Amino acid sequence: MTASWKAFTVETADHIATVTMTSGRGNLMGGDFWRELPLVFGELDADSEVRAIILRGSGDHFSYGLNLADIGPVFGEVLGGALAEPRTRFHDTIRSMQNSITAVANCRKPVIAAISGWCIGGALDLISAVDIRYASADARFSIREVKVGMVADVGSLARLPKIIGDGHLRELTLTGRDFDAAKAEKIGLVTEVFANAEQLAAGARATALELAANPPLVVQGIKQVLDHSSGPAEADSLRFVAAWNAAFMPSEDMGEAVAALMEKRPPRFSGR
Repeated sequence: MTASWKAFTVETADHIATVTMTSGRGNLMGGDFWRELPLVFGELDADSEVRAIILRGSGDHFSYGLNLADIGPVFGEVLGGALAEPRTRFHDTIRSMQNSITAVANCRKPVIAAISGWCIGGALDLISAVDIRYASADARFSIREVKVGMVADVGSLARLPKIIGDGHLRELTLTGRDFDAAKAEKIGLVTEVFANAEQLAAGARATALELAANPPLVVQGIKQVLDHSSGPAEADSLRFVAAWNAAFMPSEDMGEAVAALMEKRPPRFSGR
């Protein structure tokens, strides 16, 4: 690859690209992440030498999810009864973030997520867009948007139904509860759990080598055929949730959720 990235490193060997998130503490998903993610995967999609991709986090965690401090000004603009112009900008921001995750889903090369430590909120949106998900035994997950007054809007609600089923998704998104690697494997979110991060890395690489050894155009064709029927429904879901959040997410409860998070206290929701 020719570019130098702020939120990622990319290493390629044996037809396998390893994409590592490096965006600060807990690999929070901030401005550089959202801007660079589609560019990274666009380059990998176009690189004929790359036949498989491993996506992982640096350090002890996959990702803590959306960087609320980084994206805060966008939320702040629409809180408190914003009119059409700021809501339109908010809608555009959601759609741009959705497109970043969709670039991973649309990549013709198979993508394996190797998940250690925490995988929260937007990170669930991200792994919902890959082909294969592996975890280490210490992995922890949470579709936590409900806890901060948000409807998950960049991929989880669109893509996870076909991965874990409607019932499991409703339980996890409506409660926002944390769950461990054993639960993730039981419901089909991950297909294998490894004892530790070292074994996870080895397992992800072994599968990537298997993928890279297969005829690349056939592998890409399998992905395209599998995605053909679900793609339109996912795109429609993403459009709808972007419009819903631009219209209804700005609320007193969202402001209270952010304030409670910053003040490290339980929120007091009013339904307004």
